[in-house]
Amino acid sequence: MKFVATPLKDAYIIEPEKHIDERGFFARTFCKKEFAESGISNDLVQSNISFNRKSGTIRGMHYQVEPFAESKIVSCYAGEIYDVIIDLRKTSDTYCQWYGVLLSSENYKSLFVPGGFAHGFQTLKDNTLIHYQMGEFYMPDYARGIRWNDPMFNILWPMEKVIVSEKDSQYPDFIK
Repeated sequence: MKFVATPLKDAYIIEPEKHIDERGFFARTFCKKEFAESGISNDLVQSNISFNRKSGTIRGMHYQVEPFAESKIVSCYAGEIYDVIIDLRKTSDTYCQWYGVLLSSENYKSLFVPGGFAHGFQTLKDNTLIHYQMGEFYMPDYARGIRWNDPMFNILWPMEKVIVSEKDSQYPDFIK
């Protein structure tokens, strides 16, 4: 695996190294040892999938507060997403900055999202399937969200057509 630093501190794009032959290819997408060697500590405790019927669907921006901040490894197994993260760690040099990356079933990239980040995505194709490997259990009392179009962040979503849940559209403006 290749770990490519993003502009946000401690967040990485993970590119698999493919072993190709006449059958196709094989690639590792997670190895605790390789993650640790790259300075990424992540004890996975849960796996989730998100299926999205329509392009333009936005899910997020979700996070959990301490002591249950979630790290995530996000991959797109079918379709294509624009994956977005926001650094919410007040002591970070990249506090309140966002970053977006294209994840797809064609580029096989994943995104490592550290604890203390908000995360969300917009589907760019119908019938998109996302897989999350989680570093913390879901704790509803610690779950929070930032509205997808909060003016504090001015995220540049690639599609104007937007499908958002009522819950995700009702988050209040973020206060620094």
